[in-house]
Amino acid sequence: MAAELDKAAIEKAYARWAPIYDFVFGAIFERGRKAAIASAERVGGRILEVGVGTGLSLPEYRWTSRITGIDLSAPMLAKAKARVKEHRLTNVDGLAVMDAQHLGFDDGAFDVVIAQYVITVVPDPEATLDEFARVLKPGGEIILINHLGAEGGPRAAVERALTPLARRLGWQPEFSYARLVAWAARHPGMRLIESRPMPPLGHFSLIRFARGDGKS
Repeated sequence: MAAELDKAAIEKAYARWAPIYDFVFGAIFERGRKAAIASAERVGGRILEVGVGTGLSLPEYRWTSRITGIDLSAPMLAKAKARVKEHRLTNVDGLAVMDAQHLGFDDGAFDVVIAQYVITVVPDPEATLDEFARVLKPGGEIILINHLGAEGGPRAAVERALTPLARRLGWQPEFSYARLVAWAARHPGMRLIESRPMPPLGHFSLIRFARGDGKS
């Protein structure tokens, strides 16, 4: 497997994306974003959005949901803070610059951890998922929206060919569904409860994990 992304490269990439992110990705990711939010709100309570970015999701949550957002990119988060102020989002408890692999929250602090288009843009996806599980309450859910790499065939070959460019842009397109399954298998408290394709063109997936009463 090619070397994982590094933190400095991610920060640099998303500082470049910040001014144009909403224009480039807002409409493309809209249906996935809405599906993730709907899943999170079926659980309700305290929701941690990891990789909140420019805050595109924040106005779409119900007022009864309590939202905390984090992002590694300060320029992206500055836009999210401006959005909170513009829309007077009093249900947003806080926004902070934070590394997803080292969350500054207590164990079991949240009912839902939601990460949209994030798990392939962190240096160590499995370590990041470990942190998601740590801060999740029993009975809570981890909700991911992400592109997942093809296991074989022409698309897998294209993704491998594009990997060097994709890494410079800040993500790893070859990340596979099998890695998510393997991660859940190593955590007896976590259960994969949903995986379904999402637009555009079914190249993205909504994946949900539920935490039982056992420790993960």
